[in-house]
Amino acid sequence: MNQPQRDITLRFLAEPQDVNFGGKVHGGAVMKWIDLAAYACAAGWSGRYCVTAYAGGIRFVAPIHVGSLVEVEAKVIYTGTSSMHIALEVNACDPKSLNRRLTTHCIVIMVAVDQNGQPEKIPEWIPKTEADIAQHGTAKKLMDMRKQIGEEMQIFVED
Repeated sequence: MNQPQRDITLRFLAEPQDVNFGGKVHGGAVMKWIDLAAYACAAGWSGRYCVTAYAGGIRFVAPIHVGSLVEVEAKVIYTGTSSMHIALEVNACDPKSLNRRLTTHCIVIMVAVDQNGQPEKIPEWIPKTEADIAQHGTAKKLMDMRKQIGEEMQIFVED
């Protein structure tokens, strides 16, 4: 049996249609790339079709210029019964120099679902290295924080 794939890197060239009025790649394009990488990572781990359940903590650190080579690195840092927490990092560089720089990072939660949209069981990911254990612990802390934020956000949800 094939081993689940824990991480993936997708590469894109920032094209003129990705640029906003300020001349930089707009956040929506970056978020699309993040979602694509999160899906590919989650599907590779679970062997299932997956949907986005949450995207948060997105931090735009530096702009991306048109013509840049963009790398979106995604890796599983926590698994539930059907969910996968994916840590993502976006780096960009001039393709001629390959001097990469961090531009964006975030967490996305993907859920494996069947053809009826119902959650499906996935393989458990068990952290082994110190870095993996730390990221796994952080993912658990973030779950608690998201629950609290969700409760606070209810004030904005119409009945």
